[in-house]
Amino acid sequence: MQLLILAGGFGTRLKGVTGDTPKVLAPICNLPFLHYQIENWVNQGVTSFIFLLHYQAETIIKYLKAEVVPIYNKCEFSWVIEISPRGTGGAILNGIEHMHITDSFLVINADTWLGTGIKELIYAGPQSMAVTEFEDPARYGSIEIDSESRVIDFYEKSEVSTSKLINAGLYHFTPDVFLNIGEGQVSLESSILPSLVKKNELLGIKLSTDFIDVGVPEDYSRFDHWIDQNRKGQLWN
Repeated sequence: MQLLILAGGFGTRLKGVTGDTPKVLAPICNLPFLHYQIENWVNQGVTSFIFLLHYQAETIIKYLKAEVVPIYNKCEFSWVIEISPRGTGGAILNGIEHMHITDSFLVINADTWLGTGIKELIYAGPQSMAVTEFEDPARYGSIEIDSESRVIDFYEKSEVSTSKLINAGLYHFTPDVFLNIGEGQVSLESSILPSLVKKNELLGIKLSTDFIDVGVPEDYSRFDHWIDQNRKGQLWN
């Protein structure tokens, strides 16, 4: 199954730490974050990767060609460059169209580390998203699911909720979800996912695994320390 990696962001919140380096190439113990990501994804069984790129696309492609493709030569690596960013939903549609994707596929945020989840999302089928418990979900907003794992509501960061489940940034979709999203900026998180919830079509698959979003300096440093300590202890909470 193909894994589409959302890797086109500007990494604005990390610029004070990493400068103009793309988030996926931010150094973690002297190796790019993407080094650990690909190693983890391959260990989970992924063999087909499609990178959805925009900011510093050529820099990321150069790294993939030089450091990744020769090592993982039994895997397939492709990339699609978005000329004008259209949000996460638009980037996925762009990937579907350019790569002529007709079967279901996985999507993951490039700056989100998930220790496991690939097999669980494949087994769950489309339309599904990974969720995980987080002690303080205020930064992310929270998600409520029912007894049948259907996502029934999203709560914004400012809204009060008793749920500690958050979006873990891994999804399983079919292409038709994106084919009529229109022009302009389209957000997966604030447009497409809520639309699926309204139609009672989105599953929330609970994961109990290491999770972190390295897109902010504090968590970027936390992940760097975790790797430096040979991944000992909990990564969060």
